[in-house]
Amino acid sequence: MLFAMLGTLMFTSKILLEILPNIHLLATFTTVYTVVFRKKALIPIYVFVFINGLWSGFAAWWIPYLYIWTVLWAVVMLLPRNMSPRISMIVYPLVCGLHGILYGTLYAPAQALLFGLDFKQTLLWIMAGLPWDAVHAVGNLASGFLVLPLVRVMNKVIKSSFS
Repeated sequence: MLFAMLGTLMFTSKILLEILPNIHLLATFTTVYTVVFRKKALIPIYVFVFINGLWSGFAAWWIPYLYIWTVLWAVVMLLPRNMSPRISMIVYPLVCGLHGILYGTLYAPAQALLFGLDFKQTLLWIMAGLPWDAVHAVGNLASGFLVLPLVRVMNKVIKSSFS
């Protein structure tokens, strides 16, 4: 039930922020869930992916969603669990921002396979999206500063709920 609610929170936040192009809290939530729940964070992440497909249609655009958030999850999983708060306050926003700037590049393999793009066309597709990826990166970097406070809150809530 908790993971369904967290996935729904991701989806709802995306819908509410669609007025701002490429600005959302998805990297922030993915990072928070991964720090708190580790492997189980994939559950709310894929609840979000599934709901998003239901809402907008399971079309070609949706296929990269099957792996794009998992890449961010994997990067966060590779980070040391015992980072100091000072380091975490820098690393988490940078990881979120990096995911934003690389979003188009991560999306590109699916585009190339689905639409028969050669290497040059794929690179041109990535370059055409770079301005939007830059906006995405800035938004992710800014919202990434919420990761550590949200992790603290989530850990307190979980601890108080199960004690």
